[in-house]
Amino acid sequence: MEMIEKKSSGVYLKDGLPVDAETVDFVARERTMAYKILRAHEKKKSGDGKMRIKFDSMISHDITYVGIIQTARASGMKEFPIPYAMTNCHNSLCAVGGTINEDDHAVGLSAAKKYGGIYVPPNQAVIHQFAREKLAGCGQMVLGSDSHTRYGCYGTMGVGEGGGELVKQLLNNTWDIDEPEVVLVWVEGEVPHGIGPHDVAIALLGATFPDGFVKNRVMEFAGPGITALGMDFRIGIDVMTTETSCLTSIWPTDEKVRAYYENVGRSEAYSPLAPEDGAYYDRMVTIRLDRMESMIALPFHPSKAYTIHELQKDPERIFRQIEDECNKSLGSVKLDLCRSINTDGKVQCDQGIIVGCA
Repeated sequence: MEMIEKKSSGVYLKDGLPVDAETVDFVARERTMAYKILRAHEKKKSGDGKMRIKFDSMISHDITYVGIIQTARASGMKEFPIPYAMTNCHNSLCAVGGTINEDDHAVGLSAAKKYGGIYVPPNQAVIHQFAREKLAGCGQMVLGSDSHTRYGCYGTMGVGEGGGELVKQLLNNTWDIDEPEVVLVWVEGEVPHGIGPHDVAIALLGATFPDGFVKNRVMEFAGPGITALGMDFRIGIDVMTTETSCLTSIWPTDEKVRAYYENVGRSEAYSPLAPEDGAYYDRMVTIRLDRMESMIALPFHPSKAYTIHELQKDPERIFRQIEDECNKSLGSVKLDLCRSINTDGKVQCDQGIIVGCA
């Protein structure tokens, strides 16, 4: 039995369990959490297979917000029509080459004052943690100009897009998409000792990214394995769903989610979310937490995923394969992973980080 299994045909979620579906059921798809949230954010329901979405709030960091504001202003924007937070966590000290761009920060502050935005000073918050604590809410949708805008485990559909899509929202236009398919991500079992969220995430990426299994689809998590996972573990998986090429993600909410919102002083942001009985999903991914192993991701995408045991068993073959793939695209620069194999034929790390807790 594999850690991750895929099913490319449809399933229903009935009486809390997935069962096979014989045909595509567009009506029952509306019973998913994903479609309930998406439909609630449609500005105009046209019945043409398209969705035109208005977000509840937006967020950008200081590498992206200047161009977004300038473009929106040049296009006639007079105010921010929805809450728009601008964090200063990417183009700051010790980030992006160690640069400090005070001019960008001044633009953000002046724009927040003029147009009614939220300015987060340097060194106070990273973009996604600010969004989780201040903007997320069950049933909400957040648009960010950062690819890893994912807040599904907090009951929020987060979408990462290019700056142009944020400009459209500032101009009271919509995010226009085809009605997406929804993939049930069924989580079962309990995590073995020593396995972390990124082990699960890397295994999930390795199974779904290469063949585009969830590309431009919504990943909707469910299953008995979620209950035992803490919020940090859940977000560690969820934030990496970006790398699968999925559209966005959503999880059911429970008492741990309620406790999170209470802990950050926003208990009103919590509400229970769950798929309705009989919800239809176009595809299914099963994550068996009890079978998870320690994983490693190799260059240049985290879907280059192997278990530690696989790598240690035959590192030269795996490294040569990755080198060949990468060197074809690198040109004159040559990747040399095999230098990390020691005289005993085992992989040796050049650097390591040990974190201790008092």
